[in-house]
Order: sequence, then structure tokens, then C-alpha cells
Amino acid sequence: MKIILVFLFIAPLALSARAEKDYSSFDSAASPETKSRFAMLDDVRILANGLLQLGHGLKDFVHKTKGQMNDIFQKLYIFDRSFYELSLQTSEIKEEEEQLRQTTARLQINNEEIKNLSQEMNSKIEDLIQNKIQLQEKVWGLEDKVTKLAIIQPSMQETKEISSLKAFVEQQDNHIKQLLKIVEDQHVQLDRQHNQIMELEDKVQEPSLLLFSELVISCNTEGSNGPFVQVSHPSCSQICNCLLFALLGAAPDCTALYNSGMRSSGVYTIKPNGSEAFNVYCEMKLGSSWTVIQKRVDGSLDFNQTWDAYANGFGDLNEEFWLGLNKTYSITKQGDYILRIELQDWKDNKRYIEYAFSLGGPETDYTLQLSRVSGSIPNALPEQTELRFSTAGRDVDIINDFNCPENYLGGWWHSECEETNLNGKYVAPRSRGRLDRRKGLYWKPKKGRYYLLKSTKIMIHPTD
Repeated sequence: MKIILVFLFIAPLALSARAEKDYSSFDSAASPETKSRFAMLDDVRILANGLLQLGHGLKDFVHKTKGQMNDIFQKLYIFDRSFYELSLQTSEIKEEEEQLRQTTARLQINNEEIKNLSQEMNSKIEDLIQNKIQLQEKVWGLEDKVTKLAIIQPSMQETKEISSLKAFVEQQDNHIKQLLKIVEDQHVQLDRQHNQIMELEDKVQEPSLLLFSELVISCNTEGSNGPFVQVSHPSCSQICNCLLFALLGAAPDCTALYNSGMRSSGVYTIKPNGSEAFNVYCEMKLGSSWTVIQKRVDGSLDFNQTWDAYANGFGDLNEEFWLGLNKTYSITKQGDYILRIELQDWKDNKRYIEYAFSLGGPETDYTLQLSRVSGSIPNALPEQTELRFSTAGRDVDIINDFNCPENYLGGWWHSECEETNLNGKYVAPRSRGRLDRRKGLYWKPKKGRYYLLKSTKIMIHPTD
């Protein structure tokens, strides 16, 4: 561009110089000496030289302009290609998002169907368990009758009745085991689908605080007046109660967890009123949930512990353990509770007994008072009597210079050194000596035989 301007500036100068020379030639026509004709050729050369330089300048300018235009076209091509690729990626993302939404909808439908099926199966299993319990009570009643009439040969009809009842109970046990296996598989599938739904929802959209607030408002408006809600839809009730547990703290006991929708036995955190939160083992059975306070299965844990250990608890909640008197008292002081003791002997016969009970605090040495409600085994613990808990290092009642916990091992609610101690030494059936058996794990009614035990379980449940 600069060269063009120079050319436009030089050209008029050259033309004007030439015109002056022509004019001067007319003026000097009368002069005797004629001007040399080669002077005009020099001007032409100058002009030609200027034009040549101008042409070179224009050529360079054209080359540079072409290069710049090529760069511009190259960038435009890259931009167009990138825009096209982005358009394709956007279309693919939209298609994937639509597929994810459809998959999420299908999984939610399957999840609801499986939940309904699982609830129906749980209801059938609970009915079967109730039938099994009734049949077991009948069988145990017949066994007690046979034991009392051991001298008299039982009639053929009674023998057939016992055999048929045992066969029916075994058949029911197998049926229940199969149903439990199906329910466990259903729970695993539900958990897997729930995780898939959560992942898909995270990909499709971010969680909404508005949905959370609406759900809490719905729970508060549709629920009952208590700390837990019961709405028409079971899944909504479970979600609402879980949200309230998260806002208000842990549940007061295992029954509250069951009412909120929990159906799997295991370790949970509870927080009784006026107490610190702690872990317990909740056993979901018999249409409700029981808080386990003692469990013995194989003798792997030594129950000959100190007073402080029995007060605070010891063992593994998934194996053998003693929950602790302090924790048990913090639960039972919330209301009226039922005490259930489940026993299994070395022939794998299972029996139980239930008491209405009250438990005192540490100031009373955790005094226990019992009143039998039901069961399939004769009572071996005094009723309507205050039983104080004692250990070898802290025996509150030494009778006739005989220390019950020290001589019988393990902390327990002893009364006149009763021969029942579920926290005693774990003894296998081969130990036939009376002294070892009295130190062992057994159940001994005042009028009846010894029940040398293979496993024990003590649980509590609110009466209402």
C-alpha cells in the first residue's frame, strides 16, 4: 500500500518535469543550439525504474496478501471442522442422556416390582415362622410329657404323633430356609439396582435440595405425632424415617429401626433417651426386632470377667458378646420390655422362655425382677424376687461363706447360688463330672434335669 502511494506521488512529479522540459524546448526553439534528445530518455528510464520498483512492491504485496488469505482460509477450515465435530459429540451426548433416562425409568419400575415381591415373601415367611413356633411348642410339650412318663412305654399313637410333628417341623424348616435364601437374593438384587439407579441419577442430573425439603415436609404432614412417621406407601415411610433419623440422631432401640423399614439383622447404632450412642446387634425376627444383650455359640470368648467388664460390655457383636449392664439399663429405662432367652442343647433342640422384667440401675447393682410370660422350657430363675448382679470380684450376697460367681465362674443374677448360669464356663458334653457341669453353661429348673447348653441368646423387646 505504501508503494502505491509513493507511485502516485512520483508520477505527477515526473509528468510535470516532462511538461516543463517540453515547454522549455518550445522556448528555446529559436535558440541556435538544439537540446539533446537523450535527455528525455533519461526521464523515461527514471519513470521506468520507478514503475519497476512499483511492480516489485505490488508483487510482494500480492504474495503477502495471498499468504494471509491462505492462513485465514486454513483457520476457517479448522474452525468449521471443530464446529462439526462438536455438533456430532453434542448429538451423541443427547442420545446417551436419553438412553440413561430410559434405563433409569426401567430400573425404577423393576425396583418397585422386586420390593413388592419381597414384602409378600416376608409376610409369608413370618406366617411360616409363627406356624413353626406353634408346632415346636406342641413338639416340646410332647417331649416334656414323654420325659415325665419315661418309665411308662408310650403308646403307638403318641409315637406316631411325635414322629409326624417332627417330620412336619423339619419340612417347614426346609421351606423357611429356601424362602430366606430367596429373600436374601432379592435383597442383594435390590441393593445392586439401587446403586445403579443412584449412579445413573448422578450422571443425568445433580441432586436437588428442593426435592429433599419437599420430602421432609411430606413426612411431617403425613406422619403421626411421634418421632417416627407412618405414611401410606412403605418406601416413602422408610425414606422419611431415615431422613428423620439423620436429622434427629440415631434410633432409641432396634424396634424403632424395624418400624422405619429395616429388615436385615446386623449391627446398628442406637441412641436411647438421655444416653450416648452405641452399637448393638439387632435381630429381625418374629415380625419385629430384638436387641441382643448376650450371645454364646462356641465358647471362643471367656465370660469369667470383672465387674467393670460386665458393666461396660465385652466381645464382638457379630460373634460372642455381652452388651453391658449400663447399655442394657439405658434401653430398658425408656419403657416396659420383654426379656427372651433362647437355648439350644447339644442335640440341637431349641427352646425359649420369655419374662416381663424390670432392671435397676448401677445404684441397685442392676437388680433384676422377673415374671414368666410364656415359653417351651420349665422356669429356672426365681420370679418376683430381686436378683442382684454379681461377679467374682464383687459378690453382693455371699451365702454360707460360699461365693457364687467365684465358685461357679462368670457374672450372673445369682439367688441362693442357683444352678442356672448362662455366663458360666463353656463345657462340652464329654465333661460328665458334676463339679465341671455346675461351672458350665446350663439351665437347671428346681424340679427337673440339667440342660447342658451349646448356645444361648438373651434379647429384649418393648412390650407395646
